[in-house]
Amino acid sequence: MRKCLLLILMMLCICANAQIKGTVTAADGEPVAFANIAVKGTYNSTASNEDGTYSLAAEKPGEYTLMIRSLGYTTEIATITADSLPYTFNIVMKPAAYSRTQMAVTANNTENSVIDRAIANRSRNAAKTAEYEADFYSRGSYTIKNVPRKLLGKRLSDLQGRLDTTGSGIIYLSETVSRIKYQRPDKMHERVMASKISGDDKGYSYNSASAAEFDFYQKYLSFDVSAVSPISEEAPDYYRFDTESTFYDNNQKIYKVKVTPLESNTAAFHGYIYLLEETGELYAVELTIEGRRVGQPLLENLTIKQLYGYNGTEGIWTKNVQSLNFAFSVFGVEAEGDFLHVYSNYNLNPGFTSKTFGNEIMFVEEDANKKPGDYWGKKRPIPLTEEELADYIEKDSIENIITSAPYLRASDSIRNRYKLLSPALGHTYYNSIDSWQIKYSGVLLSLGFNTVQAYALSPSFYYTFTNDEDNTSTTVGTDLNYGFAEKRFRATGTISHKFNNFNKRTLTLKGGSSIQQFNPERPINRIVNSISTLFFKDNYMKLYDNTFVNLSYEEEVVNGIMLYGSFEYTRRKPLFNNTNFSTLKDLYDPYTSNNPLLPYDYETPAFLKHDMLRASVAAQFSFGQKYRIRPSGKEDVPNPLYPVVYVKFEKGFGASIDDYNFNHLSAKVNYILNIGQYGETGTAVRAGKFFDSDNIAFTDYRHFNGNRTHVGRSERYLNVFNFLPYYTHSTNDSYIEGHAEHNFKGFITNKIPLINKLNYHLVGGYHILSIPGRNPYMEYTIGLDNLGWGKVRFLRVDYIRAYENGFIGDGVVIGLSFLDILE
Repeated sequence: MRKCLLLILMMLCICANAQIKGTVTAADGEPVAFANIAVKGTYNSTASNEDGTYSLAAEKPGEYTLMIRSLGYTTEIATITADSLPYTFNIVMKPAAYSRTQMAVTANNTENSVIDRAIANRSRNAAKTAEYEADFYSRGSYTIKNVPRKLLGKRLSDLQGRLDTTGSGIIYLSETVSRIKYQRPDKMHERVMASKISGDDKGYSYNSASAAEFDFYQKYLSFDVSAVSPISEEAPDYYRFDTESTFYDNNQKIYKVKVTPLESNTAAFHGYIYLLEETGELYAVELTIEGRRVGQPLLENLTIKQLYGYNGTEGIWTKNVQSLNFAFSVFGVEAEGDFLHVYSNYNLNPGFTSKTFGNEIMFVEEDANKKPGDYWGKKRPIPLTEEELADYIEKDSIENIITSAPYLRASDSIRNRYKLLSPALGHTYYNSIDSWQIKYSGVLLSLGFNTVQAYALSPSFYYTFTNDEDNTSTTVGTDLNYGFAEKRFRATGTISHKFNNFNKRTLTLKGGSSIQQFNPERPINRIVNSISTLFFKDNYMKLYDNTFVNLSYEEEVVNGIMLYGSFEYTRRKPLFNNTNFSTLKDLYDPYTSNNPLLPYDYETPAFLKHDMLRASVAAQFSFGQKYRIRPSGKEDVPNPLYPVVYVKFEKGFGASIDDYNFNHLSAKVNYILNIGQYGETGTAVRAGKFFDSDNIAFTDYRHFNGNRTHVGRSERYLNVFNFLPYYTHSTNDSYIEGHAEHNFKGFITNKIPLINKLNYHLVGGYHILSIPGRNPYMEYTIGLDNLGWGKVRFLRVDYIRAYENGFIGDGVVIGLSFLDILE
């Protein structure tokens, strides 16, 4: 019965519009997948699916000349007369007549070769499709295998019926139909007219033309580590080329060239490129790259196949069909992604103006996910496979069940069961029907130790309500804190409302009593501080008591400009050590005091108890920011060509101690520059100035993010001095700090024998801090990133030398970027 239903649906999908349809097979009857079928002399084209089935749009009955091409087969030209539509035309492909050749082409032997012409003519060939409009169709799926029933003793979900008894299944299947405008090298706008996700009739597919843009006419293809194109000017330094064979298509000689990386870890592809003899243009691409080569260790490999079609009227080869296949694996779980893209109906003379391309790179029409079946039958250029049809049927049936009120209540009742370890590890209570949840963080995960409180617990409770109809959300919660040595309970409350997902307007009211670090950026991690205090007698975290009420507001007023404002009443008082307990080291020696200025004075406070009003206004400028518009909201896409600038003015006034009033103006600039194969440079500069603030409270000084624990917590060190004491350079005057770090992404280490097997990345850095009355503080760093075992790469090690009026010390920092996740 199911087979019959699938057959009926498949026929409906193929016959829903006037079409030329059929199958593409080899002489032995095997299906030919992803063959390109085009009406000769036009950009009306399609491709066969994995089963060899195709359907080509035809407006009216008549005579059509079709060109059918597929790698490994002779291009077929067939003239048909379609008396009526739909019209069935089955195609049998003949094996290509290859002429075997063996010619090795290396960096020292490219003269007069087809590779030489491809490299020399790269820019000229790219200019032939420098700008265009085209129809774009994308279909993608993710399949997962071997998901265990339990992980770390916890039973895993079957992803709402998407997995079978073996822990395998299609977890995502989607399609999009859009019209794209493109201009080299990187300008694009996509208007999505139709979007479909299997099992989610309210969702919008994330398939996009920009994500599918793999342009081998560019020098580099963008990954975490940029990969060198085989026809880039730099290609002879990265590849060996072997011309294996030649054949003819459209009376043009095509070379099949094998591409092999010269080194084992460089960001280079392997596989085949097919090149036209006369011009060196791309005819087709079959290339694979391993994830380890491009800084993505969880990615096994990515295979890109592209087939170009020829328009005899304009004499131009354009990309018609592209398939992407990639595989991931971690902890024995395997995942595979398959994406198919079809480009058709090109307009190579679109007449773009300076106003054609703006910051919007995608717009999804509001009814894109509401298209009926006959629309997809008309617009889908490649028929669905039997497996894909089955997935749509099954997921649609499952969706009707899992979105019903009885199912949601039953599912919530299972998830909401309170377990034995819930008080320690936390618990979340769900109400899926009314779209709210209550989350409790747990006491064990919030346990810490400091010298003011000794052991302290900081659980939290948060209620969140989400309105999917108008894309708003409201959060109400409380953060609790109890210090056992202080015998003091503190609590803060929060009410926050996000008005929409377009300008991100958010209003937050927060208040209560809390314990805080002097540096509001909290450079000392709770876990790291607990270990350093209990086991090494180093109590770096310094704390004070804050009772406050704060009202804050943020909004993106125009694209790329976020405004922030806050107004606060605060009453702050100093705190003192209340414990001398430790587990191992110097059991009877005292800790340093809680006064950052006088570490061995246990009676003098760092500031006097006071209350005051504080107000701040700030703006963030993300220059050149791109964005996508979906019915559900606006998604920002940072522009890597420009820096991000942040400016802030903060004022303290009405203080109970007049000297504590202050004015503080600051700015910071962050910029990340990708230099292709040579790695990535990150820079960050921050500067500021206090006015009329000579004797302010130490809490309001500008504190710098130091580090004395020898443990790093971020992927990049662009906001921290890893050898600077936490409060020795705090200032209420002018200051400037700068950070620069270059990650070679394997450019150097991958060229060193033996070390290149490890795939480590060399990192060099420079950090400087300047304040009045002191010589500049500087750090020089060199280290290795991407350390770990196999695919688990979360470690980094740096050696640091610090200078201030001469050499003052050195040390090693071990980077553990996951620590802040546990905070």
